[in-house]
Amino acid sequence: MTNVINNKLAILKKIANQDDCFSINQQIELVKKISTNQLEAYELMEFLIERRIKTHTELSCIDGIIFKNLYDSKIVNLKDKINTYFKEGVVKLESSKNINYYPLYKSLISNNFKEANFLTQIYLQELAGLKKNNKRQWLYFTDIIKLPSKDLKTIDALWRIYSEGKFGFSIQRNIWLYNDQNWDKLWNLIGWKINDIAIRYPNEFIWDHTAPKGHLPLFNQLRGVQVIATLFKHPAWQNTRSQK
Repeated sequence: MTNVINNKLAILKKIANQDDCFSINQQIELVKKISTNQLEAYELMEFLIERRIKTHTELSCIDGIIFKNLYDSKIVNLKDKINTYFKEGVVKLESSKNINYYPLYKSLISNNFKEANFLTQIYLQELAGLKKNNKRQWLYFTDIIKLPSKDLKTIDALWRIYSEGKFGFSIQRNIWLYNDQNWDKLWNLIGWKINDIAIRYPNEFIWDHTAPKGHLPLFNQLRGVQVIATLFKHPAWQNTRSQK
């Protein structure tokens, strides 16, 4: 039995830092198989501790996949260990504006993507300096320029890591870049348009994992593409890996 576990874990370690769709699907299936009993779940926990705490390996989708699997576990002692080592999850909730991103983490880890989308818009407005009583609830491209890179990276990492690499601004950006920065292709690929017709908020958007890759979080493009183009060109994404 131990050899079987070690073999699965060895395969998982080999593909742990690969974030392409095929590898992520492999990771999901392997994690599900490994965590079928208490012994295997603890093996996964040790692997996660090794990556996140001991070696500080670059954050990857595998960390979110393992954490989410263990977070949902019914094993009581394992829950206690998770709370000890990862009280706020595996993504560091860093902010240059002292903003608390814990509510966003809780929404995403609970698969409440609609609430997470709402919180994301609130955070972006706060980062841009818009007061809560401000009637303007959208951002100009000049607001985007002012957004701190640290906070954008935190918000994006939360979305990306806790959606199995499916959602996030950087995911949308990569799709846009891979399709020669063609906006019409992007809207259709991420499901904001169907057959070139814009879908309606909120009922026609998909608020779960069945949504197309890059579907969330939402961004208001009704006033043109200048704002989201500025977001995609933000310095926060420099030196980030492109994914197909």
